[in-house]
Amino acid sequence: MAKQKEHFWDPVAGFGVTFRTMFKRVVTEQYPFEKKATAPRWHGRHQLNRWPDGLEKCVGCELCAWACPADAIYVEGDDNSEGGRFSPGERYGRVYQINYLRCILCGLCIEACPTRALTMTNEYELADNNRADLIYEKHDLLAPLLPGMERPPHPMRLGEDEAAYYRGVGASVHQTEDGEVPA
Repeated sequence: MAKQKEHFWDPVAGFGVTFRTMFKRVVTEQYPFEKKATAPRWHGRHQLNRWPDGLEKCVGCELCAWACPADAIYVEGDDNSEGGRFSPGERYGRVYQINYLRCILCGLCIEACPTRALTMTNEYELADNNRADLIYEKHDLLAPLLPGMERPPHPMRLGEDEAAYYRGVGASVHQTEDGEVPA
C-alpha cells in the first residue's frame, strides 16, 4: 500500500514545480538595448598587449597556438632588426590570427603566454554575418596606442638591453608637452 501512495504522489510532485513557477513574474533580458556588465575575469575577445613605450609584448614563440585545443590560433614569428624592432626580444609575431569560428574561449592560450602578451577582454559580442570577418588578424587584436606610446617599429626605450627592459630598469618613457615621446 505504501508503494502505491509513492507512485500516486510522484506526478503531483513534478507538477508542483510547474505550478510554483507558473505565477512568478517573468524576467526578460532586454539584451540588445540594455547590456549587463560582465564579471571582471570574463573570458571574452583576446587582446595583444603592448609595453609602455608601444612595443608589442608578443615575441612570436607560438606557445599559445600549441596550447589551443581547438587549433584556433595561427602565429608566424619573425626576427627583429635594429632598424625595425617590433618587440624587445629577438623575435616578434609577424602574423597573428585567431579564428573565432573555432575558438572556445577556454583561456589556455593566456596561461601559456610567457610574456603576458595575450589577455582576454570583457568584449563578448563576437557574432557577424560573414565568416571571414570572424578571423581576427594582428591589427584587430593589438591594444590601442595610449598617450606616450610610439608606433612600432622603433628602438627599445625602457632599457639598454632585453634583460633591463623586462625588469623595467633603465630609461623611462615620458611624454613631452606636444604629446611626443623623445628619441
